[in-house]
Amino acid sequence: MIPVLLICIPLFTGIIAFFLPNAKTAKSWALLASIATLAVSLLSIGLQKSSSQLMFDASWLPLLGSRFTVSLDGMGTMITLLTAISFPVIFAGTYQNSYQKPGAFYGLMLLSQAGLMGVFCAADLLLFYFFWELALIPVYFLCSIWGGEKRIAVTFKFFIYTFAGSLLMLLGILYVYMQSPSHSFAAANVTNIIWAEGSQNGVFWLFFIAFAIKMPIFPFHTWQPDTYEQAPTAVTMVLSAVMVKMGIFSVIRWLLPMFPDASAHFSHLVILLCVIGMVYASLIAIKQDDVKRLIAYSSIAHIGLMGAAMFTANASAIQGVMFQMFAHGINVIGLWIVADVIEKQTGTRKFSELGGLAQTSPSLAILLVIMALANIALPLTNAFIGEFLMFSGLFTYNVWLATAALVSIILAAVYTLWMVQKVLYGENKDVATLTVKLPVGTRLMLIVLVVVIFAFGVFPQPMINLTTGMVSSITAQIK
Repeated sequence: MIPVLLICIPLFTGIIAFFLPNAKTAKSWALLASIATLAVSLLSIGLQKSSSQLMFDASWLPLLGSRFTVSLDGMGTMITLLTAISFPVIFAGTYQNSYQKPGAFYGLMLLSQAGLMGVFCAADLLLFYFFWELALIPVYFLCSIWGGEKRIAVTFKFFIYTFAGSLLMLLGILYVYMQSPSHSFAAANVTNIIWAEGSQNGVFWLFFIAFAIKMPIFPFHTWQPDTYEQAPTAVTMVLSAVMVKMGIFSVIRWLLPMFPDASAHFSHLVILLCVIGMVYASLIAIKQDDVKRLIAYSSIAHIGLMGAAMFTANASAIQGVMFQMFAHGINVIGLWIVADVIEKQTGTRKFSELGGLAQTSPSLAILLVIMALANIALPLTNAFIGEFLMFSGLFTYNVWLATAALVSIILAAVYTLWMVQKVLYGENKDVATLTVKLPVGTRLMLIVLVVVIFAFGVFPQPMINLTTGMVSSITAQIK
């Protein structure tokens, strides 16, 4: 019943949130609902050895051969934990922000969380698609109603990209269904279809493009920087910390096991695209004068490395991807919270208009430096072990591609430290003479994130143990 609770708590509390009368009530309700979801997620870790508590199966669409089957393995537990941590941190970290129609805003946020939980728990391919759409639809409204000045054009572009990807994936799902001897959407059936030689190749791209858009990786990334910039910061946090993981998770959960031959056949091309995207996004990030856009391009580079590592069919690399999904989510939320506080209190996100904040806001400076060092995977931070494992697998696969990917790591250090220098230690502009004060809730959430960063940087083994079984299963299927 644990997976059902992870879905139903944000689903029903999100519906109730639409009817709450004022901002304070809506904020408190959303925060309490997300904490309840986090409590259930933490319980799932303790119940990993009790599989009966981590699976639920019921009749759903018997005429189509689809059942409401949700379950949690090690990877599912890890990514639902990230989702469960993210939402209370986002709600508390942006508690001072105000929105028109707050009940609708927080209701849509919780509905999006319900959809995300469903994506990460679904063990039926059609059910997975249902939750995929449930996670995305609220984001359309969140961006188009509460976004920036260019929100309509940007949201329309986001809609076109994601709708096209979803349509391709639906066609792929129907094709897989027709190839299944039992005409079932169950994961055990669709991942064990016996394909004729070469017949996987076309349907592979139907799924891959949908997942590549969501990650996103080059050249399907162009919707991302504009959307991150125009979306409300709380929504941007969900997009970059959790929602991009839908694509990575889905490649590991569905694409690689369903199409092992096609995945091996196209692996070199996919890895090449990912490496190009890493270097390209890093070079673009260096040229940015906007904090949000720099973080957006930085995220593309990080996701590119995960995408490349997934297709190496190397156990260390896939283990690193699973670890890095969690680490990247934690780190990028911290960066977004700091960026949001700076923008709200100084009225700008431009590096050219900032500078000297370390003198007036030393606590903010310390927290931003820690987040920045985690973003470049400094040893003892949570991102180090994931990047090390991914590069280990990538070097085993191809030394030249791995070397090219390493260029983006050097560039990441350049633009991240440049951001720190410009914001904290640069020339003291007039706008930065004001002290940026961290609200109590925001400060507390940043401290929590710092603790998580160092905890998993120093003691990564618990997270590795959680996902080791899934790594072995995946590598056995795709080799």
